[in-house]
Amino acid sequence: MRLSRYFLPVLKETPSEAQIVSHRYMLRAGMIKQSSAGIYSWLPLGFKVLRKLENIVHEEQVRAGHVPMLMPTLQSADLWRESGRYDDYGEEMLRITDRHGRDMLYGPTNEEMITDVFRSNVSSYKDLPLTLYHIQWKFRDEVRPRFGVMRGREFLMKDGYTFDLTKDDALHAYNRHLVSYLRTYERMGLQAIPMRADGGPIGGDYTHEFLVLAETGESEVFYDSAVTDLKFGDRDIDFDDKAQCQGILEEFTSKYARTDETHDEALFNAVPEERRRTARGIEVGQIFYFGTKYSEAMGATVQGPDGKPVPVEMGSHGIGVSRLLGAIIEASHDDKGIIWPEGVTPFHVGIVNLKQGDEEADAACEAIEKSIEALGLEPLYDDRKERAGGKFATMDLIGLPWRITVGPRGLKNGVVELTSRRTGESEELSPEAAVQKIAEIYANHRVSGL
Repeated sequence: MRLSRYFLPVLKETPSEAQIVSHRYMLRAGMIKQSSAGIYSWLPLGFKVLRKLENIVHEEQVRAGHVPMLMPTLQSADLWRESGRYDDYGEEMLRITDRHGRDMLYGPTNEEMITDVFRSNVSSYKDLPLTLYHIQWKFRDEVRPRFGVMRGREFLMKDGYTFDLTKDDALHAYNRHLVSYLRTYERMGLQAIPMRADGGPIGGDYTHEFLVLAETGESEVFYDSAVTDLKFGDRDIDFDDKAQCQGILEEFTSKYARTDETHDEALFNAVPEERRRTARGIEVGQIFYFGTKYSEAMGATVQGPDGKPVPVEMGSHGIGVSRLLGAIIEASHDDKGIIWPEGVTPFHVGIVNLKQGDEEADAACEAIEKSIEALGLEPLYDDRKERAGGKFATMDLIGLPWRITVGPRGLKNGVVELTSRRTGESEELSPEAAVQKIAEIYANHRVSGL
């Protein structure tokens, strides 16, 4: 992509309403534009990253054996009255009346709707287990939306729902989601720690939140520092293996890690003092097991092996896809701008032409651009007639992990400069060697799955 043809409305000054790093940089980097309080237009750069995150979520859900679908944003209030949540949910729910006087709502979550889908189509235990999920826009009418996409009113979320015959099967589905979420977050360059949490309006007494440690996190968290040494890596997982999934859950949740809502001072004090930590955390996902709460209320039963109706055991599992952008930036930035992990970067490498219009520099940049595209990667070529300092500032702000700088002086010596955004280290290489190194970086990245 040529930057001269791209829509990238970067800002030199920080908007006054931006209070945290991710909000400041998303506005300055031209990723989002506020439409109204807590509601944003996703501009091309932000939309590009959003889709990359969504694709990773899809890939890991399908890898775990979960089935994608799509439910509508508007729901009938009658379903929520069946479950008893219509009046209980509170003012965060946006209630709507259509022209025929029917009560509707803009869905904040989908437990009721998916239960209705299930009870209308599944009648036998032989059709279980089943996990359905979708990635859809949600709306919660926050009283004080703030922090950009971190606490907006409209947000993109993956929500999945499990249906099982027995509690044992349902807890395996829970464990399976925990495993798939660990893979998902690490592919995005994040360490998201599963912490024992509160069920809130979703319900259930067995739930974990996934939190990314960051100074701007909205939750206070208490944890054993040993939990930060755990890495999932590129393990070969059989998601049907109950013992393997249970073992991973125990590995990642046996160390103390809780939000302030479930914090137990006595248990925390049992952690060796040198490993006790308190910090702030950003919630990027949550998994719930809530048994038959919705199936009993809404008549979602199957015919069991003995021919008698059995209410299905259920759970729900969510990832805040749009919120993840903010979390990644909060965890990966410096005073110059964003630093994207390779797995989610909007473009794989930036190309900076130090002397646009110079015949040799232009030709070298175009050759590098074509070579990178031939690898199946996406370069962003800054071909604008701007000063070098301005081009570097833009690349640092938008945070591409690698930059190739091309100028007449280097080309006379047969070299270009390859720079790592994360470390700031540069090396001079031939144009061909620079392209080859970019190829190796992303080939290794794909092979590792991280």
